[in-house]
Amino acid sequence: MPKARMVNMAGVEIGEYELSEAVFGIEPNEVVLHDSVVNYLANQRQGTQSALTKGEVSYSTRKPWKQKGTGRARAGYTGSPVWRHGGVAFAPKPRDYSYKLNKKTKRLALKSALSAKAADAKIIVVDGLHVDEIKTKIFQKFLETAGVAGKALVITENVDEAVIKSAHNLPGVATTTATIISPYQILCGGTLVVDKAAVQKIEEVFA
Repeated sequence: MPKARMVNMAGVEIGEYELSEAVFGIEPNEVVLHDSVVNYLANQRQGTQSALTKGEVSYSTRKPWKQKGTGRARAGYTGSPVWRHGGVAFAPKPRDYSYKLNKKTKRLALKSALSAKAADAKIIVVDGLHVDEIKTKIFQKFLETAGVAGKALVITENVDEAVIKSAHNLPGVATTTATIISPYQILCGGTLVVDKAAVQKIEEVFA
């Protein structure tokens, strides 16, 4: 049974939390994790790149010089792709790079990412993650006392504006909720600082 350290909002360890074997204790599937990360990054692409083709550049279609007798290479018009400032051959155009993974693949990728973090002891469960006021200094002290060094992904059960704004200016610290976490965020997030209620929701949905 995988376990994680449990702390209170003072950052003091108060025991261990037993994680679900079905969600945090499986053998990570590297192939599925790779597919999930590639899918996530592809879906983030805006796809707004664009360039003009030879038919779209604003140049005269008049022949620059006669075909023969000048000693120069033959040229049809100044907007040719071989000319400076000419059109682009096979120019990129706006397109949608996003695609979907099936539901079973996404679930397996998420459980693989969570299991990898649990195996590396990179999960800290917080008994009642909340802040009474929006203060970056208070939240930073909590993370330091809890032993979080470097990057961290703070996961709450629902959207908590106080937690989000308190952690917003901390370098390397990101926030999300239990319902929208992705394998990419988990793998790149460093230590997972998870509210106890968020862990229970994740286990309820994915177990």
